[in-house]
Amino acid sequence: MNFRTWRGKKVLVTGGNGFLGSRVVRQLRRDGAENIITPRSSECDLRRQVAVRELLNRERPDVIIHLAAKVGGIGANRLNPGRFFYDNITMGVELIEAAREISVEKFVTIGTICSYPKVTPVPFREEDLWNGYPEETNAPYGIAKKALLVQSLAYRQQYDFPGIYLLLVNLYGPGDNFDPRSSHVIPAIVRKMFEARQANQKSVTLWGDGSPTREFLYVDDAARGIVLAARKYDEGDPVNLGSGHEISVHELAEMVAQVVGFHGRIVWDAGKPNGQLRRSLDVSRARTKFGFRAEIDFKTGLRRTIRWYANHVSLLASHH
Repeated sequence: MNFRTWRGKKVLVTGGNGFLGSRVVRQLRRDGAENIITPRSSECDLRRQVAVRELLNRERPDVIIHLAAKVGGIGANRLNPGRFFYDNITMGVELIEAAREISVEKFVTIGTICSYPKVTPVPFREEDLWNGYPEETNAPYGIAKKALLVQSLAYRQQYDFPGIYLLLVNLYGPGDNFDPRSSHVIPAIVRKMFEARQANQKSVTLWGDGSPTREFLYVDDAARGIVLAARKYDEGDPVNLGSGHEISVHELAEMVAQVVGFHGRIVWDAGKPNGQLRRSLDVSRARTKFGFRAEIDFKTGLRRTIRWYANHVSLLASHH
């Protein structure tokens, strides 16, 4: 179902108050959507079938964008593999089934680059998704998300379910999660360097050896891509959403140090896991199918993120 305009459409965004969700809601409004529902987890536990059915029967949304997820970096994934698997698979399964029951016009599932096999030709093409087991440190999360693609396709086949599936690369930007226990690579490095600079430390120790590469997508770009796909994309095939720009963690660390103003040494703790060796997406399908192209270049996005963090830290300090 393609639609020209959001006018008259009721859109439900799970995780709509989070880092990505708040941007998706803003982008929807910018695009003319007026009726947007963003249930909080305290109001509706998406892992409970009864709660999900009640929510959907009460609200009767035309479009559902499912962003709610249990996410974290390598450390969090290693500590909570069971929780990451259960929460992500259960929320998705219950939502898709309840959405089918009320005949939604469009259901957008957000997948993850962690679903790709550990060894995948670079750049990752959507066709390679099933050619092996994901990297072990985040496989439970990746497989839970991949199962929702299978559900979406099975429902499309049996019930003509209008589900689409987007594979997101690592996101970053102002408002990211900077908690060292659960943050992803950019906020983790930014916080370490920032605190090291403030404490006049001579060095900073980072996980792994710095050799893996990653691709990052600025959060506002991701939101734009999701909203575009929700309106214009109609097929069952999964679509990569990324920037098409690959950078090594080593280079990323140097860049963060430069922007933060940390002049000490960067020490690599090779005893800690690197995660997947290379990650970079083939982003041509998104361009062809619904005209998405990332607009914010990496250095600009990184500067904005670090500026936000610096302001946020000084604001917190002034409140204490």
